[in-house]
Amino acid sequence: MSLKPEFKILSVTPTLIEVEFIRPEKFDQEFNIGSYIKIPDEKDKANFIIGIIESYSIKTEVEKLVLEPDEEAENTEKPVKTKSFVLNVQPIGTLTKNENKVSFQRGFRNIPIPPVDEVELVSKQDLKQIYDCNIDDNNKFVFSKLAQGDNIEVPVNGNRFFNKHIAIVGATGSGKSHTTAKIIQEAVALPKKRGFKLNNSHIIIFDIHAEYIQAFPDANLIGIKELILPYWLLTSEELIELFIDTEANDHNQRNIFKEAVIKSRKKHFKGTEIDRDKIHFDSSLYFDIHEVLKHAIDKNFEMKQGTRGLIKGDLHGKLGNFTSRLDNKLNDKRFEFLLGEKCKKITFEETLKQFISYGFREKEVANVTIFDLSGIPFEVLSITVSLISRILFEFAYFYKKIKTNIDIPILLVYEEAHKYVPQSDLAKYRASKHSIERIAKEGRKYGVSLLIASQRPSEVSKTIFAQCNNFIAMRLTNPDDQSYVKKLLPDTLGGLTDNLSVLRTGEAILIGDAIEIPSIVQIDRCKPEPSSSDIPYMEKWSEQWFNVNFDEIINNWEK
Repeated sequence: MSLKPEFKILSVTPTLIEVEFIRPEKFDQEFNIGSYIKIPDEKDKANFIIGIIESYSIKTEVEKLVLEPDEEAENTEKPVKTKSFVLNVQPIGTLTKNENKVSFQRGFRNIPIPPVDEVELVSKQDLKQIYDCNIDDNNKFVFSKLAQGDNIEVPVNGNRFFNKHIAIVGATGSGKSHTTAKIIQEAVALPKKRGFKLNNSHIIIFDIHAEYIQAFPDANLIGIKELILPYWLLTSEELIELFIDTEANDHNQRNIFKEAVIKSRKKHFKGTEIDRDKIHFDSSLYFDIHEVLKHAIDKNFEMKQGTRGLIKGDLHGKLGNFTSRLDNKLNDKRFEFLLGEKCKKITFEETLKQFISYGFREKEVANVTIFDLSGIPFEVLSITVSLISRILFEFAYFYKKIKTNIDIPILLVYEEAHKYVPQSDLAKYRASKHSIERIAKEGRKYGVSLLIASQRPSEVSKTIFAQCNNFIAMRLTNPDDQSYVKKLLPDTLGGLTDNLSVLRTGEAILIGDAIEIPSIVQIDRCKPEPSSSDIPYMEKWSEQWFNVNFDEIINNWEK
């Protein structure tokens, strides 16, 4: 009795191949959604179409099995139920094997008609060859393994991965923070593999929940107590957002503020008269914010000579709200990092060294700089992120302008990006959105790449995600987020993206320019881990009552 083939092609479209998997009980290999199928080209035996299993259905039929003749048996036919699977396979590329040379290209030309039935699962060896064939060893970057098992590493092309912006999306508890930390740890670990004490990686993390210092104990941590952010480097829009009540639409405030800033910039400028005359509101030059306040107060109480004695000036009594607002900010300890005396004394060079960890005020150089934004007042969070991002981008811009070559490429990591680059057009997000969107569009030319991480991708600026070329999509439970991410990823993925809601913790769909084939992967565990693990409520609540040191908390709070 001859057995039917184990696989049989039922239908073919440019984006989907239906393959019937017959007699699964006779098949000793495991397969599941995300496994890969290999279909040979009958005309060219060296070529194989590679596809990924997106989904499958179960097919049951009743057939008559013909038995061997038996003199004692009257009936030689027996009805038997047979079960088979119909696999929906997305074709993704062509594997070519010529002697010892293996190559893989995305896309495929055609499947011969009639199609062959010599379909088989891609072997472990084939998968390794597909992943490795177009990446040289020095450019191989690994942080995950295939989720289907077999302990197969999934390398990405390191240059393509970091040279083009990266998006990591996933709901709370999906492993997003661990994935971000693992990628950065692997980048920083390169010196250990190549014999350097420090490599030339420059990674800046904007950490809104103070999660990452535990994962990077050697990083340069800059919290609100360490940060010195000179207000005089803010753009005119950022200055107005910080100091002017934009909702009041009071032109008197704007005009006086602009006049006072320019006046103070010129006063402290040490260059030539010709250059002094060119100073404007947006010049990146020092000015004294207290001089601006004094100028506004003088105008608010100004008296001038009239025909019959002193009369009130044009702005007398009209700037009270502005001067009060400015005075409150200058005396608010929460804004010390932005408006304090240290901000007046720090130089532009010191500011840059602080941001990219080039040894600032006795601190050692470091590969990773973490900006702990958890203590930054929410009303200036956007401005803080905007200023740091813009200075780093402009540093890279002018570096390339002078040096031509990009010697120190920079990766900017925005954790919980929806907090400061949302789709919202509200004024409080304007500064950070403008800066980060500019980097997304222009940064790659100057060696500045982005890693955007968010648990609410549907709320992140569309401009940002449109510029990302590599995606790590982890479990998403919100329907709006699932729908949005499906639109971001290539349409040809089809049903593969339907797995977004059922991915296990640490699993992800990895796709982009840096990887040969779209893959469902298990992210390797990072060591040490960020402090984003779930809190063991039942364990903590089962412990004895814990007395809180309220004095210590309040003292730190008030500082």
